[in-house]
Amino acid sequence: MATTIDITVLGDGRAIRMAEMFRLLGEPNRLSLVYACLERPQSVASLAEQIDISMSLASHHLRLLRSARLLAAERRGKQVFYVAADDHVQRVLRDMIEHSDEEDGR
Repeated sequence: MATTIDITVLGDGRAIRMAEMFRLLGEPNRLSLVYACLERPQSVASLAEQIDISMSLASHHLRLLRSARLLAAERRGKQVFYVAADDHVQRVLRDMIEHSDEEDGR
């Protein structure tokens, strides 16, 4: 059963937090980074290579995504690995991918 949300109780604070998360995901490199982290933890080097950006730029984007709680980080020795923060992030992104792949006509 689908959960319904009373939009009148969204509130300014929640609306601001959500808008910031969507703003972060509105940048193609950051969206690609989160997408790459949906299935398993990824190192910064691997992520930078996958989306063809420098490690310093990847690190910058990853810090922003982590601070917004869209990604979680795990240190393994000298490397940091990133993964989608939780099932909510995974579902939202997967649902949006599915939605964007739907044909215009229903």
